[in-house]
Amino acid sequence: MVTAPLGLPGVYHRVKRGETLWRISKMYNVELDEVARINRITDTTSIEVGQQIFIPNRQRPQSLSPDYFSDDFIWPLKGRIVSLFGQTFNNTINKGINIEPRGATSVVAARSGKVVFYAENFGSYGKTLIIEHGDGFSTVYARNAEILVRPGDIVQRGASIAKVGSAGRDKSRYLHFEIRKGHIPQNPYFYLPQ
Repeated sequence: MVTAPLGLPGVYHRVKRGETLWRISKMYNVELDEVARINRITDTTSIEVGQQIFIPNRQRPQSLSPDYFSDDFIWPLKGRIVSLFGQTFNNTINKGINIEPRGATSVVAARSGKVVFYAENFGSYGKTLIIEHGDGFSTVYARNAEILVRPGDIVQRGASIAKVGSAGRDKSRYLHFEIRKGHIPQNPYFYLPQ
């Protein structure tokens, strides 16, 4: 264990390709907010390969089995981000990200879980579904042309769950995707692979 300039015991972690701050905090069993605060990281999506991150009150984790991160979040759709978390979009603050499809329009489950909500017309969200992941996290998939699952269905990460569409008077096609902890929207960039 080392002592940080702040006088706290802990270890330094060198960021590797594909790691997110959420994944690093999960590896050491430390709250994401605490790691960000101690390292004075205001934008947790902007960590870089090779950057040293101080992990307070921890020792190096034991070697992890390859399936330790097998249920991390994955991107629900390949495409271009047209609106970021927190941006104003169509006169409302975006509680997720909006992804315009590139090629295929199949939406996949970002993580394994149980479908707990389905609506044909959920206001400006249009056809919407919500998957709970059993650890306080849930994901929201909105603006679908077609939903392929129903409440009660158990879905695996990467399974096809919907087709991208549009909603209301806005005819542009994109997926509105949210990650929530409890009922509080989180910035998806904290959790999705970079």
